[in-house]
Amino acid sequence: MKRRVWAAASAAMMATTAFGAQAVLADKYPNGQVKVFNWGEYIDEDLIDEFEDEYGIEVIYDTFDTNEAMYPRVEADPSLYDVICPSDYMIEKMIQNDVLQEIDWDQITNKENIGEVYLKSCEGFDPGNKYCVPYTFGTVGILYNKELVDEDAVIDSWDVLWDETYKNDIIMQDSVRDAFMISLKRLGYSCNTTDEDELNEAYTIDEVRDKMINGAAAIGVIYSGEYLYCQEENEDLEYVIPKEGTNIWYDGWVIPKYAKNPVAASYFINFMCRPDIALRNMDFCGYVSS
Repeated sequence: MKRRVWAAASAAMMATTAFGAQAVLADKYPNGQVKVFNWGEYIDEDLIDEFEDEYGIEVIYDTFDTNEAMYPRVEADPSLYDVICPSDYMIEKMIQNDVLQEIDWDQITNKENIGEVYLKSCEGFDPGNKYCVPYTFGTVGILYNKELVDEDAVIDSWDVLWDETYKNDIIMQDSVRDAFMISLKRLGYSCNTTDEDELNEAYTIDEVRDKMINGAAAIGVIYSGEYLYCQEENEDLEYVIPKEGTNIWYDGWVIPKYAKNPVAASYFINFMCRPDIALRNMDFCGYVSS
């Protein structure tokens, strides 16, 4: 009998504690919460605290390491997150598969701070700029260590990735799309080709940054924003865009079709587009803001 009384009292205490915690959260975050799904190390997390304080919205923040790891989670449950930051080609796929809702541009009052050239470029994968608010852009290039390549080596071509001199001393990004892009550009084809013969000919990953800094490899394929951080940590590192060319990629904010708090999502996106916030964030992550 005593056990039952104690159990009942314990349950009541837990319920009261939980209710109290919810009340505290409700006081601190009267406007609910927004669930954000973003790349790792892609936002100054101090800005998240500022957003929470300014808007009274709690941010639940998760990260992913590749577009391909992100997409299945969102496709399986389009209500799981309110804001996501995919890359251009994945945004195009998400639009085609009807897992996104249109952006309410009336809520994005800081749209005027987004360069027209970037909005125009994004129409290549998001016609009419209906589903994506541009976040950052960059290039893919070669990062090499001046102390680990041959003294007279000229690193200016994707060909160096096939140079037997550097066998087992090259690091690639974990990106199927970028691997194809490199091979296609080296062969003189468009990185957006749909020609089956060209793709077959080209067919042949964020450990790159840390390994290059530590001198664990001579050459690595890396994104432009990572180079700035790498050179700060190791002055022997240089970045080059190969003469055959590369791709310019865009990442952008999107809202899943069944997001539970699309209004809060719009507030978050608008906050990230504010000039002072974008500048601080660009300084943190190294990528150029759109």
